[in-house]
Amino acid sequence: MSIFSMRLTPTVVLAAGVWLISASVSTVFAVDIKSVTSERGIKALLVEDYTVPLVAISYSFKGGSAQDRAGKEGTAQLLTNTLDEGAGPIDSQTFQVRLQDNGMSYSFNAGYDSFSGGIKTLKSETADAFELLRLMLNEPRFDVEPVDRMKASRLNRLKGQETNPRSIAGKAFRESVFAGHPYSRPGEGTLQTMADIGPADLEDFRKRVFARDNLVVGVVGAISAEETRAMLDQVFGELPEKASLTPVPEVEPKVGEVNHIEFATPQTNIRIALPGIKREDPDFFAGYLANYVLGGGSFSSRLYSEVREKRGLAYGVYSYLGTYDHAGIVGSGSATRADRSQQTVDVMLAEFERMAKEGPTAEELEKAKKYIKGSYAIANLDTSGKIASVLVAIQNLGLGVDYIDKRADYIEAVTLEDAKRVSAKLFGGKPTVITVGRKVK
Repeated sequence: MSIFSMRLTPTVVLAAGVWLISASVSTVFAVDIKSVTSERGIKALLVEDYTVPLVAISYSFKGGSAQDRAGKEGTAQLLTNTLDEGAGPIDSQTFQVRLQDNGMSYSFNAGYDSFSGGIKTLKSETADAFELLRLMLNEPRFDVEPVDRMKASRLNRLKGQETNPRSIAGKAFRESVFAGHPYSRPGEGTLQTMADIGPADLEDFRKRVFARDNLVVGVVGAISAEETRAMLDQVFGELPEKASLTPVPEVEPKVGEVNHIEFATPQTNIRIALPGIKREDPDFFAGYLANYVLGGGSFSSRLYSEVREKRGLAYGVYSYLGTYDHAGIVGSGSATRADRSQQTVDVMLAEFERMAKEGPTAEELEKAKKYIKGSYAIANLDTSGKIASVLVAIQNLGLGVDYIDKRADYIEAVTLEDAKRVSAKLFGGKPTVITVGRKVK
């Protein structure tokens, strides 16, 4: 998940160059980001906080579902469900009891470009929690019964997606915009590929992707730098030194197509795509602000105003900047009655064209700046687990440990001329338009 899109809810104040995070109404503590390196060379960003006796760890390995082998799409996603189904000498049922008794919360996630996870545990339970995490990452069992059980659950979900208009539209969007590229493949797999995945495929993915050279870690809570160094070597130190990743090429999104998929459903699902920009692009913040005005600002956006408020064409409409490691896109979508789908598409495209020609107004840009600056702290730093995720994202994106302090300045530096120039670059041109629903004659 991007550090720009997470949704959280605390109070955060910036004072004297230090973030002050309100853990409760009456307790405030300062955040000091430290860089820590273990004896085996594993690096992490650490925020010590002893306000509550909790420790949160987030981590990420470069290489997600784009690393699934051809014909085994869905491997990374299935791995997220099977790492906790027994490890080392402990079988699935016993391992689940151990996890439950420890009271730790944990998760695994696989995107196209990374495989990530995290845990949160009481300080008093860290010894057992760290050992359980070590086992899951280093010695998962992948016994046949639990693997088949997790596969069955995913196969049921995939069957449901075959008759889901949103899933059908997403598949068509991916295959059209990223045709021939690993991003075009279904990260969740298909009925055929999921059925073909076995324990050996899961272990193959783990061995290729889980390594120390493509690992970043964020740690927050009641844990010292010395304890963090020991934890890093304990949990991650046994992993291979180097990953064995299949190179993923850069890709320029393919646009300009109009594709309607006939499907008997009350509503037509709409998807629109244009080439975008990657996160490291110097124009990223200008594009981010412009997109907020167009359709990223929810109830305050132009698309919302024109599609819903003025015409009542759809309940929701949106646009976004999709930033991948190897591509950038502008995406937009909505859903409406079949007999109003073409009108909805026309209105959406008109707003894209108007934004390309005119850009935002000075007032719109200032409102976007104010919201985006203010909401970042409120939306990203309310819990130790989410702060740890931000520390991971900062490292993955190469933003620097001072990014949080400087972010508001980056946004404020965007001029109206910048926003107009980038709007012309991002929102002009001929987009791909995909609709899924009934064809109205």
